[in-house]
Amino acid sequence: MKKRQFLKQLGHAALVTPFLPLNLRASEAIGSSPYPIEEDEFWERIREDYNLKPDYINLENGYYNFVPKPTLQKYINHIEMVNYEASYYMRTVQWGNKAQVRDRLAKLVGSTPEELVLTRNTTESLDLIIGGFPWKKGDEAIYAQQDYGAMRDHFELMAKKYGIVNKVISIPNHPEYDEEIVELYESQITQKTKLLMVCHMVNITGHILPVRKICEMAHGHGVEVMVDGAHCVGHINVNIKELGCDYYGSSLHKWLSVPLGSGMLHVDKKHIQKIWPLFADHSDATDNIQRLNHTGTIPVHTDLAVADAIDYLELIGLERKEKRMRFIQRYWSDALRPVEHVVLNTPIEPHRSCGIANVGISHMKPKDLSKTLLDEFGIFTVAIDYANVQGCRITPNVYTTTKELDVFIDAMKTLAARA
Repeated sequence: MKKRQFLKQLGHAALVTPFLPLNLRASEAIGSSPYPIEEDEFWERIREDYNLKPDYINLENGYYNFVPKPTLQKYINHIEMVNYEASYYMRTVQWGNKAQVRDRLAKLVGSTPEELVLTRNTTESLDLIIGGFPWKKGDEAIYAQQDYGAMRDHFELMAKKYGIVNKVISIPNHPEYDEEIVELYESQITQKTKLLMVCHMVNITGHILPVRKICEMAHGHGVEVMVDGAHCVGHINVNIKELGCDYYGSSLHKWLSVPLGSGMLHVDKKHIQKIWPLFADHSDATDNIQRLNHTGTIPVHTDLAVADAIDYLELIGLERKEKRMRFIQRYWSDALRPVEHVVLNTPIEPHRSCGIANVGISHMKPKDLSKTLLDEFGIFTVAIDYANVQGCRITPNVYTTTKELDVFIDAMKTLAARA
């Protein structure tokens, strides 16, 4: 029997056998002590679940939301289990387990198991679409200066490879209304436009864009829409079907707090067959999304940890977490908006942002601001200095306290006064 046939038979067998040798359900006790109902006490208890480095106040959770201790322990258990079972695990229940995790994730984000795959990050997810799109010379794509660099670079690579034309817009930091943004994208559409990329939440400012309105507009012109949702899953409510987009990618090691190297890609079923996969798969030329997800041998224990991270999110409650994240951001940003020489690069309207915002000081370069905050005040951030955004991205997390934010507010006021 050939190896491929043997592996296919194992895959079919796994689909009818029990999965998940470890209990991954939320009914299992998650923490070592109870979680109070009262709001302030609840978040104090959540903070206990994080092993926080005392050297600085971490306001840079946007790159990677490190894993809370209950999820981390389960992740370690998965590593030990996979290492213990070794090839037996990989040849029997690996694929069934991954499918069950995928199903839970699909339900969380408003997708379907037939349209969603697990990847390693948003870059991999969206570059699979950009690189696999059936481009022809002269085709046009639209994206923004504020989009993530890896995807912008891949569009440029497609311009070199296929001769496509990239049209780049700039998103205003403080739009007056949704239509201002929708019209900005629409102004670049022609009969040659094939794909439009848009951020659900702009990574450098936290600006939440009117994705559904953009999709409705683009589809009216026959243009497909790919959404960068890197900062959305586990941060705000995401319902991909309600957004109406064609493609959606996210990094699960950000706000869902899965261990590093976990992402997802949604592809509308009607588009699956036309996208060229990065690696060939035996299911090629079908509408089976697995044709886009041939990964070879990877750290499968990370896939299992996705379910644990969903358990922890369900413990908190997504609506409750989103409310907390928005409160944390508004706590510091509202305090700094009226301060002279302080520049907020995130819209003021509550519905246009959640936990992420960007702030600068008019007389300081972003890299100098970031360095001074760390060296003088013990606050870790990241400097942003491109497009029309000059400042530090501030990304607290559910463990962040108002006392820590008070330190940040005072530091910014001190630096602003040094003009």
